[in-house]
Amino acid sequence: MLSLTIITSVQSSILANSGFDGANPTQIGQDGSHHGNQSEAGFGDDLRESSIDFTNRQERETTITQDIPVRVLAMASVEGIHQPRCREPDVHIVLPQLMQLKSISDRFTKLALASKAGTSVRSGFNDRIGPKLEMSANMHGCLKLKLKTDAMNITSTWTGLFNPELDPDHVGGEQGVAEHRSTKMRELGDSDGSSEEGWATVRIDGRDWSRVLSVGRLGGKVIACFCDDHALILYVYLSNDEDGGE
Repeated sequence: MLSLTIITSVQSSILANSGFDGANPTQIGQDGSHHGNQSEAGFGDDLRESSIDFTNRQERETTITQDIPVRVLAMASVEGIHQPRCREPDVHIVLPQLMQLKSISDRFTKLALASKAGTSVRSGFNDRIGPKLEMSANMHGCLKLKLKTDAMNITSTWTGLFNPELDPDHVGGEQGVAEHRSTKMRELGDSDGSSEEGWATVRIDGRDWSRVLSVGRLGGKVIACFCDDHALILYVYLSNDEDGGE
């Protein structure tokens, strides 16, 4: 079992005046919705709530625990799970605010779906896997998101983003940094994105990309590594509330 617990502070006087009925307890669903009947919520005995003293108007803590059944993998199966093998990236860049990027990406995807009758696989839409978005970045802080179909050709461009420096210890020292693909790409292009040189580009499924960008709700920052015409690798860094690190 995977057990998730939330401890919240509530005012007992507020709950007492909210129409609480001990015979018909309120349950909180996984999607945040409230259910008036436990059997309707579909959680059974795996959702449990600690008792609250409603006779006292002081603040009380409520503990809600959700037990989730999980499947334990055998060691033989775990050994076959590994990080995808990709060549060194051509460009690495810190993405803008993910929820902003998601909003624009979703808008592009909806436009593509709305115009699918006049598009083709070659122009960027495949009816089976959904609309394709073209995403590009350079080593001068520029990022582009593009949608091209028979009916439209639209692009959003970000400038002034940050390209993090490579750690010499991970790429073979200073010599490795000098010979790295991203170092050579830094010699091409410009900071306003007007040059056609120095871009690394990948094509991504619009609907899958929208799901990936949902990680933006967690905050933190994301470094995107572009292997031109091959792969997009995302590193998500979340802040550690305990020590302020990542």
